[in-house]
Amino acid sequence: MRLPASRALIVACICAFGLSGPARSETLADALVSAYKNSNLIEQNRAVLRAADEDVASAVAALRPVLEWVASASHVDSPQNPGVSSTLAIQGRVLVTDFGRSKINIDIAKEAVLATRQALVNVEQDVLLSAVSSYFGVRSAMENVAINQNSVRVLDETLRATQDQFDVGEVTRTDVAQAEARLAAARASLAAAEGQLAAAREAYKATTGQYPTALATAPTPPALPRVLDDARSIAQRSHPAIRQAQHQAAGADLSVAFAVAQRLPVINGTAGVNLNENSANTSSIGIEMRQTIYSGGALSAVHRKAIANRDAARSALLQTSVIVTQNVGSSWADIEVARAQITATERQIAAATIAYDGVREEAKLGARTTLDVLDAEQALLDARSNRITAEANLQVAIYSLLSSMGLLTAEYLNLSVPIYDPEAYYNAVKSAPATSVQGESLDRVLKAIGKN
Repeated sequence: MRLPASRALIVACICAFGLSGPARSETLADALVSAYKNSNLIEQNRAVLRAADEDVASAVAALRPVLEWVASASHVDSPQNPGVSSTLAIQGRVLVTDFGRSKINIDIAKEAVLATRQALVNVEQDVLLSAVSSYFGVRSAMENVAINQNSVRVLDETLRATQDQFDVGEVTRTDVAQAEARLAAARASLAAAEGQLAAAREAYKATTGQYPTALATAPTPPALPRVLDDARSIAQRSHPAIRQAQHQAAGADLSVAFAVAQRLPVINGTAGVNLNENSANTSSIGIEMRQTIYSGGALSAVHRKAIANRDAARSALLQTSVIVTQNVGSSWADIEVARAQITATERQIAAATIAYDGVREEAKLGARTTLDVLDAEQALLDARSNRITAEANLQVAIYSLLSSMGLLTAEYLNLSVPIYDPEAYYNAVKSAPATSVQGESLDRVLKAIGKN
């Protein structure tokens, strides 16, 4: 009998999972490396960071001279000098001082860059945690399929044995019907487990960029703090969400200073050369000073808005700290729960195994019914399934705790992958190179990240 393509694929995965040697097994580190390399989300946020780097370049460029040409032509209807006159002018201006406004704007852009870098780290953590979840999701699904396959085989044998007993008059038709019903239920559970495996494989591919093959056993997880307070302390120092909120609050403080500086004068130096077709050429050089006297309340509104945004950023920082602390506590509790569940399920399996073996032997002597055997077998199956779930939950909870502390990064996990350097592009553009992508240092950076 030929299996459907999807069923054949799942069976092949189970066989590979159970029979492949360690050399061909895909480890958790492999999955994390694949997720780090292939994540579109990480690439998107790296591009967002490069855009923020360019804001610094734009703010720096505002301090530099501006040189431009202006060409004009006009028709003059005059008795003295009729006809068309044209002018070509070269004009330049340079900021002499704006009393710190541009410097503040540069500092605001730098704080935005630092905040965006932390946002990138946060995205990296989310991607790696998704890889961990999908890895253990596939492992659990594979093990559950294997357990359900074994259950179907055992119940099929039980049904045949019950049918044979019925044929010789040892049991009733009710016993046969009970065995048939339990076998049908086992096949339904197997179909559900196979569906869960198929879904887990798709989640794995979405996270890592490829379907899983044989998966290795869970590695020894990274060391964790001994007490909850240590974990919370690390999170307050290291979590990228807190660091991001800190830089956003600093940028909001600077925005208030910028709003105040907008009320101050601006002094520019100017120079120009006019080439006139019908009159003498002229040149000029000068200095201008300007300051807003009245703007209809716009400057006051900008100032009040900056103050409100500063207050919002400070509150957001406090709330982010609360959320991070909560997540650390929740992950710590999940680890404790998962460990307790593993201990309990191990005892449950041991007891269920003894009970199943005993009920089966008693059934042979006529002291137990077929239903008793089926119930004992189901209890053992449930216990094994519970242990699989608890073991997967423990692994995910451990890496969730690392994420809640801000440590679930490729660098901290020491993954065998080139670590993205967020400062490389920034250092290449922070001085606002006029040659853009033709600049040598920037060209090297773009080539390294595959954008040139």
